[in-house]
Amino acid sequence: MLQTIRERLTGPVLWGIIGVLIVPFAFFGIQSLQGTGGADPTVAEVGGVKITQSQFRNAYQRAYQDLQQRLGDSFRADTLQQAQLRDKVMKSLVEDLVMQQYTHSTGYRVDDAGIREYVEAMPYFQDAGHFSSDRYRSTLTSIGQSPEQFEGQMRQRLPVDQLRGAVLDSAFVTPRESEAAWKLENQQRVFSYVKFDPAQYLPAVAVSDDQIKQRYEQKKDSYKAPERVKLAYVELALDQMPKPAAPSAEELKSVYEAHKASLFSTPEQRRASHILIAFGADKDAAKKKAEDLYAKIKGGADFAELAKANSDDPGSKNKGGDLGLVKHGMMVPRFETALFAMNKAGDVSEPVETEFGWHLIKLDELKPAQTMPFDDPAVQKQLLDLYQQHDAVIRFNDASTKLEQLSFENSSSLDVVAKSLNLQVQTTDWFTPKGAGGIAANQAVIAAAFSPDLLKDENNSKPIALDPQHLVVIRKAEYEAPRQLQLAEVTEQIRGELKDEAAKAQAQAAAADLLKSLNSGQSFEAATKAAHLSVLSPGTVRRDNKDLPPALLDVLFKLPHPAAGALGYGQAALDGGVVAVIALSAVNDPAVQSTEAAEYRKSATQLRSARAGAELSAYREEVAKQVKVKTEAQPVTGDADAGN
Repeated sequence: MLQTIRERLTGPVLWGIIGVLIVPFAFFGIQSLQGTGGADPTVAEVGGVKITQSQFRNAYQRAYQDLQQRLGDSFRADTLQQAQLRDKVMKSLVEDLVMQQYTHSTGYRVDDAGIREYVEAMPYFQDAGHFSSDRYRSTLTSIGQSPEQFEGQMRQRLPVDQLRGAVLDSAFVTPRESEAAWKLENQQRVFSYVKFDPAQYLPAVAVSDDQIKQRYEQKKDSYKAPERVKLAYVELALDQMPKPAAPSAEELKSVYEAHKASLFSTPEQRRASHILIAFGADKDAAKKKAEDLYAKIKGGADFAELAKANSDDPGSKNKGGDLGLVKHGMMVPRFETALFAMNKAGDVSEPVETEFGWHLIKLDELKPAQTMPFDDPAVQKQLLDLYQQHDAVIRFNDASTKLEQLSFENSSSLDVVAKSLNLQVQTTDWFTPKGAGGIAANQAVIAAAFSPDLLKDENNSKPIALDPQHLVVIRKAEYEAPRQLQLAEVTEQIRGELKDEAAKAQAQAAAADLLKSLNSGQSFEAATKAAHLSVLSPGTVRRDNKDLPPALLDVLFKLPHPAAGALGYGQAALDGGVVAVIALSAVNDPAVQSTEAAEYRKSATQLRSARAGAELSAYREEVAKQVKVKTEAQPVTGDADAGN
């Protein structure tokens, strides 16, 4: 039955869905993780199945690219926690292999019909709300997969999803737990507070030269200027290639002929519907049923209604048997022969036998083959775009080869490279190993910039890909090694550090004194008045209040209920060393009102989801104990790791 997934319907696909599609599958498929041989080191072994360095790197790159796509303009390579992402990718690879092996050993399976139903329901493969074979093929081709590979991954992924679903669906919460969670979430508290801001103590803080000198000696190793570099570089980008001379009509005609069949021609298509009667246990009985249905259709019965009531094809029966537009080569041979033998819309075939069963095929519409003429303005524009794109790619590839050769042969300068390829030598600002903006945000550039090959040997780098169509070659322009900063250079820095510390200490001491007075029995009003403090009274607040500091709310909602007629006190550390002393006067637990029923149910659902996630994590940990996991080596993400 899976063959029909690859043999039906039509439609294009946008690249925008690729990131959504490929990332969930980056960590699935035991076959895709098996060793490739050669000099590809093993980084981990899960139940006897190896994860190699190249396989880890591929998964890491997919995760990195997905992160770029999701964050868009806010993505910054220089702030990426590479080690955390590396660990997350490695953990995902190991966990998925563990779950695949466990589900296989415990008998979880998915049949062809299950895979077909799942794939046909995926929105990535649908056109106008219907599964499209063309979209299915083109989407997979664009990410370098065949239908067979994809379906193999689904065969391994879906049992894991079945097990995951079984665990998640078994989680539950009692009505009393739901009510308690909802009350906590919607609880309101009445309080006042005072703030002790270090800034108010700062003017009175004095720091001596001896204190500064003592701090310098204590932390001398921390007062160092990091190494930094300034780069010279040339860049080669596909989108910056100069436009070629206008092509002749003969050149465009050549492009037209080369692409006429794929871009400018629409082959004959036929919109078809069918009723499938599967063989089941009795092939003759299935044929008899198909013949009876054919007789009803010839007698005037509605084909679509009969399909909905009788067809064994779950993908089309609810659509009245509609298969969409069909081209030559999309269907199994016997089906296609019968369909293209019909001459007019409305014709219905006699029962046709294929490996799937007996088909009654209806021809709904004929669309003859069409070819857009060469002189069509839209065709001319597309031909010009194709010509320019093709020319730019050829020249970019040729220039890329020359860039690598020239930068290697003239390793002591970029001048020859720039002159030969008509490029401009550019210069970055100073940057440290933490990176900066522009090309200095790229991890591979940073790694190469601080490598011995550039710093000590003063060679050009090899071409570094910022993306597949954007290359740079870098070399050292200027370099400053790490150096010890002298006392005179950091005197004011240290003075500021000591003053900040002293001011914060005074703020904390003042807060402690106030709490001591309050706990000894002095009233909040009297204590704050005696200390000349301004009391802030937000009144009644919820824990999701957006106007107050989260740290303040965190402490406030952890305080115990105050005794009747009394206040409860607490202390919160806020940003900048500010200390807040809180006086809690009342805790109001809500009652569930009919108008809040939807919010109550939402809270219960969230609680159940949280519990289900915790149970799934615990289940995974237990499963992991049954599958042997062996770490062989630290995985490397690419050039950036290699250069460290």
